[in-house]
Amino acid sequence: MAVEASWWSHPDGATGHGPGFRLPPGRLPPGRQPAAPVDQLPGAEPGSAPPCVRRSRPAVRIAVCAVLVVLCAGLLGGGVGAVVQGTRQGGRITLHPVNDVGLRRDPGSTAAVVRAVLPGVVYLRVGVAGSDSTGTGIVLDGAGHILTNNHVVAPQGQPGRITVTFSTGQEHPATLVGRDVDSDLAVIQVKGVAGLHPLALGSADRLQVGDPVVAIGAPFGLRGTVTSGIVSARDRPLTSGGTNAGAGLAYLDALQTDAPINPGNSGGPLLDAAGTVVGINTAIRSADSDSSDPFGAQDGAGSIGLGFAIPVDQALRVAEQLINTGRAAHTVIGTTLDLTYQGGARLLGAPGGDTAALRAGDIVTAVDGTPVTSGDDLVALVRGRRPGDTTVLTVQRDGTTLEVPALLHSTPRAGSADSA
Repeated sequence: MAVEASWWSHPDGATGHGPGFRLPPGRLPPGRQPAAPVDQLPGAEPGSAPPCVRRSRPAVRIAVCAVLVVLCAGLLGGGVGAVVQGTRQGGRITLHPVNDVGLRRDPGSTAAVVRAVLPGVVYLRVGVAGSDSTGTGIVLDGAGHILTNNHVVAPQGQPGRITVTFSTGQEHPATLVGRDVDSDLAVIQVKGVAGLHPLALGSADRLQVGDPVVAIGAPFGLRGTVTSGIVSARDRPLTSGGTNAGAGLAYLDALQTDAPINPGNSGGPLLDAAGTVVGINTAIRSADSDSSDPFGAQDGAGSIGLGFAIPVDQALRVAEQLINTGRAAHTVIGTTLDLTYQGGARLLGAPGGDTAALRAGDIVTAVDGTPVTSGDDLVALVRGRRPGDTTVLTVQRDGTTLEVPALLHSTPRAGSADSA
């Protein structure tokens, strides 16, 4: 015989025979008979409770008592604590900060590096055609030479009125010493300023992907902003600028970093863990698909973790030439390129002299192992190298892959888009 089961919120069931609970008459559904008393169930002794009830009641009582003990102890402890606190402080609560024992910093920490280099970072305001733009620069020497980007000093293609703000807040006018569109670098100078702090200049050649780096600048005009990250890639060929930016087209053999770089960081230092300059922050990749400004100078552009810096080795070569002669030469192989070709850099002209091993029609697919997908890539990678060095070009010729050494030269003329 099947037994109909029902769940109730009281251990004595629907009949309410237990103390403190009674189900009023008439509350059962029509035609439903009251359940038989427990002692009248088959096999039950008169006056007995169901086995499940006999086992559960002591456990319930123990659990309830335990909860009450814990609550009473907590309330008593909290009450005593409140009384003691109120007694000691006259009924008022005072919060005390911890001491700074745990805030001791290692001399090589990021905070120590930043503190040491900040005096050598300056912030630029450039006025052109009634509007101001901002950027950053680094102090090169005690004579007041400052290195920055060309697109900072000439945001619309022509140099503007330059004001330099030091970390102390002092402002001084600056004059343009020289600028180079192709490398996007410029040198300015402040005169009559004492106590300058030139930054230590390192080398990007010793960097490895994953090394920590720090960027300092004035993103959106917020001077002294420090961000950190790692070197994401080396030898990243990059073409930036052009007519939309107004500063000219630049070819960069860039360091890539995920240290946040934003508009206003341009021209500022990228530092290694020792606090030496390894790059000049120059460009960002914006998430705005409609943005035509690779420098990220538009108000809507911002960091998405893709920042690019000119290696300091290349920057120093250009800076020395600008200071000494007012202009910079460029590193070339000595050939012209087919800019319409994709899948490598196709040579239209064959260089002579030491690079005679190259031929017209050769397709360069790599420079020292770095892939080349277009003529712009080849121009950028070659200009990032030193004149007089020999680079190894991977060349496709008549279906054969060749490794061709090429001696790099320096040319005093301005570079063109179709020459390398």
